[in-house]
Amino acid sequence: MLLKIENIDVYYGAIHALKGISLEVSQGEIVTLIGANGAGKSTTLKTISGLLKPKTGKIEFKGQNIAGAPAQKIVGLGISQVPEGRRVFANMTVYENLELGAFMRKDKDGIKKDLDRCFELFPRLLERKSQMAGTLSGGEQQMLATARGLMSKPEIMLLDEPSMGLAPILVKQIFNIIKEINQSGTTILLVEQNAHMALSVAHRAYVLETGNIVLSGPAKEMAESEEIRKAYLGG
Repeated sequence: MLLKIENIDVYYGAIHALKGISLEVSQGEIVTLIGANGAGKSTTLKTISGLLKPKTGKIEFKGQNIAGAPAQKIVGLGISQVPEGRRVFANMTVYENLELGAFMRKDKDGIKKDLDRCFELFPRLLERKSQMAGTLSGGEQQMLATARGLMSKPEIMLLDEPSMGLAPILVKQIFNIIKEINQSGTTILLVEQNAHMALSVAHRAYVLETGNIVLSGPAKEMAESEEIRKAYLGG
């Protein structure tokens, strides 16, 4: 098991945001977390990546308990997060943003290889590599944030709402790239408001409701479930 979460409780002040949730992600999978706004999806990712500390429970990555470890250490272990709202460094170029993604690496040749790979995956970024990131369109910023996440050479990527605010044609493109990243060996934990798209690329899914996991199973079955369709797929 690559990533295993057991009974974690997370609080924001007095608010009990995650109530004893457990989930697991195996090597090579795309696992998605779906649920309404405020269900605790982003909180789950932030807790895994060390931005929030769980009050109780365990988070194991490759058998090592990382609950409460500093975020920088967690990146070094092979977990990278692509945050909601993209958060690119607006006053730096596309190229500098990508270099920053690799800031903990020392393997110059490997970094060069991964930069080339990012430009292969995202040809738009190559065309705009000297442009300030803040001047890119929303879709291009999402591509940059995803590519920057890849530059730390993660074993698992936590993707937080990659399709948010994007035109339908770009959503399709981003999801095709997510599949490609996964097929070339990176495991993915995906938080996504667009349940329909998420279930179409994922192997397995968990449904979060107000801090609890209420359902889990193979993504294909969930996409066909009446209950899920009513609640999350618009009929």
